[in-house]
Amino acid sequence: MTDDLAELERIAGALLRSLSSSQRRSLMRAMAKELAAGQRARIAAQQQPDGAAFTPRKSKAPPISGRGTACFLYPASGGGEPRRVIMKSFTWSTGRMMTGFDIEAGAIRSFDFDKVVKWLPVPEQYRNAGGGTLRRRGGLRRKAMFRHLATARFLRAQADDQGFWVGFTGKAAQVASIHQYGLRDRPSLRAKAMSYAKRALLGATSAESERMLDMLYKHLAEI
Repeated sequence: MTDDLAELERIAGALLRSLSSSQRRSLMRAMAKELAAGQRARIAAQQQPDGAAFTPRKSKAPPISGRGTACFLYPASGGGEPRRVIMKSFTWSTGRMMTGFDIEAGAIRSFDFDKVVKWLPVPEQYRNAGGGTLRRRGGLRRKAMFRHLATARFLRAQADDQGFWVGFTGKAAQVASIHQYGLRDRPSLRAKAMSYAKRALLGATSAESERMLDMLYKHLAEI
């Protein structure tokens, strides 16, 4: 932020104090709404506040070979190290559950797709040469990170006559903080902790600060 803009903000503070409580509240609400919209647009564009692109997510393992057989590591029911599962002739059931014949368990089992720790190549003896590929559902949608987190449901804006804020609350705030500051966390309950790249979900750009000042001056000109 330039020194000129900082000086303008100091002047803006004095101008705000000259407004009535109801006038400040109305203006703060409009500013909060405007800033929240800008934050959502920037996140959708996958950009940091300084204009740099978000660090891309780590590339995922290629699709599992063999429509009829899959191999993966899955959390053990009693805890401990994940066990290898070789599942033959599986199908998708309600939600994101995979149901099929667990070769090592010797019985039909169901597994939650989202709890898979790691996908592994299918052992040669179990491969189905004529099979297709299992692909992650919604893969195209997942290319845009934080698509759901940036919606109005999670990215909130509130204001009163003293000021306004734009940010996350509750569980969404915990998730956002991990990415905002590049912290460590477990991607799932039984998975090992991993480091996440720093991706600033919140942060006003210089253009947004200038926009807030423009809104203030426009409001003053209209009263």
